[in-house]
Amino acid sequence: MSNNKDSFNISDLNAALNADNKEELVNALKSKIQSLAGQHTDFLESLSPNVRKRVEVLKEIQGEYDELEAKFFEERAALEAKYQILYQPLYTKRYEIVNGVTEVEGAADETKAETEKGKVEKGVPGFWLNALKNNDILAEEISERDEDALNFLKDIKWSRVEDPKGFKLEFYFDSNPYFTNSVLTKTYHMIDEDEPILEKAIGTEIQWHPGKTLTEKVLKKKPKKGSKNAKPITKTEKCESFFNFFNPPEVPEDDEEIDEDLKSGRAKKLGDGKQGERPPECKQQ
Repeated sequence: MSNNKDSFNISDLNAALNADNKEELVNALKSKIQSLAGQHTDFLESLSPNVRKRVEVLKEIQGEYDELEAKFFEERAALEAKYQILYQPLYTKRYEIVNGVTEVEGAADETKAETEKGKVEKGVPGFWLNALKNNDILAEEISERDEDALNFLKDIKWSRVEDPKGFKLEFYFDSNPYFTNSVLTKTYHMIDEDEPILEKAIGTEIQWHPGKTLTEKVLKKKPKKGSKNAKPITKTEKCESFFNFFNPPEVPEDDEEIDEDLKSGRAKKLGDGKQGERPPECKQQ
């Protein structure tokens, strides 16, 4: 793994969330394309000799194009690496200001006045929460209960993963009443780094404090009259939360599972019974 680790812009997280949503579809399409590859030879053999020669020349042209494209990706990677280094001092300054490590010019007098009043506010409280909520797509992923936990978010960093190729997002948190992790990570493995097709995503298992799990909803139901068990029946259900981001769906490994998942996806989209319903909104446990 490279040590090239940087903060990133909100648009990068937006793209990462979209990548999660496309993960299963991409893998399904990849499997189908591979199954069609065996039909290519039969197609060429069905052509007349002259047409086949033209197709062979077209393949040579495509090969030349692929060589140029490979050079483009190589130069683009070098350019991105150059500017990531140039960005880093700016990301460091942002972190220090947001978290009250350093003070900006002109704010020292105000801080002194706040100290005399006994009310000192360091840095920029809620910076990352507001940054996430100001993005239309990301805002939809944040439930009302998520907001307090996201107020403890100190920084988000990006780093390249070399083997297998991909990248990693790291979310740094202050100590908080929701989970014990100081860093939550999400790693993306790519089929091809030059053409960013997602193979799989791996997230951190969040170590929740008892009764503070934001991705689950606890339901309590009164026992039926005459029941021997007088205690309420409790049931845990998954619910919408930004923190589901760290628990990506598993990718099916064979064609039958892929076909079933595609069918299931279509059924949900068409509102097939309860499958089409959205997960329940979380309420205070």
